[in-house]
Amino acid sequence: MTTPDFRLDGLHVHVAGDGPPVLLVHSINAAAGAHEMRPLVEHLRATHTVYTPDLPGFGASARADLAYTPRLYTDALHAVVQAIQARHGPAALPAVALSLGCEFLARAAAERPAAFSRLALVSPTGLMGTKARRGPPGATRAVPGLHALVAAPWWGEGLFRQLTRPAVVRYFLRRTWGSDAIDETMWAEAVAAARAPGAHHAPLHFLSAGLFSADVLALYEALAMPVWASHGTRGDFTDYRGRVHLQQRPNWHWTVYEGGALPFFEHRAAFAAALDRFLAGESRPA
Repeated sequence: MTTPDFRLDGLHVHVAGDGPPVLLVHSINAAAGAHEMRPLVEHLRATHTVYTPDLPGFGASARADLAYTPRLYTDALHAVVQAIQARHGPAALPAVALSLGCEFLARAAAERPAAFSRLALVSPTGLMGTKARRGPPGATRAVPGLHALVAAPWWGEGLFRQLTRPAVVRYFLRRTWGSDAIDETMWAEAVAAARAPGAHHAPLHFLSAGLFSADVLALYEALAMPVWASHGTRGDFTDYRGRVHLQQRPNWHWTVYEGGALPFFEHRAAFAAALDRFLAGESRPA
């Protein structure tokens, strides 16, 4: 029987399906939330208990005016994993993350490697260009003073509202897909997500680059469990020259899909089959 959704100190965790647990981690953007992982939930719920938290500041989780940082998101994942293990036992669990969510998942797995059996990273951030991002531990790429500027009380929320108008959300999704053939349900879910009270707080930290880790490559290099990374060939998220720093690591394997940054939307059957193989123990699922 499916475990009902639950909350952890303001963090809402969606639960679906029955079977061994798997954790899904959505991306960060102006209208993010667990809805971004919908095709994976629909597929995995037949064989797994799927845990998909709305990260702090998004979805059904609390959207308070506070300092949103990589540390906050990493600690949220630690809390969710502890809750999952309290329900299913202490065995390591697999996890799938999208875009900037990959950085938070990588930090959580680097800090508590025994908690994770294998990681699937979809369109992972931090690998643009050839620069090796091995900054000081815990450092971010925040632009000094930018958050104070964009979040100023006299215009911060208004700026967010302009960036999340339905037409603008469609524009950014087209850039993510690299085409006009976006998922219309995804668009409607994103528009609705951006209308919740307090929805502007976390995205304005994202806009100021404060959620990107300066030590991201060191995090990726610290991962010893099997890692399957994938990305697309179209749209704004196709620069993965930084993967050269990970290319020779025997636990990392890559798949490039013809399409945009969300291959599990555009190539549902192929991606689902590869993910099934990865979760079953194959190192090179596709």
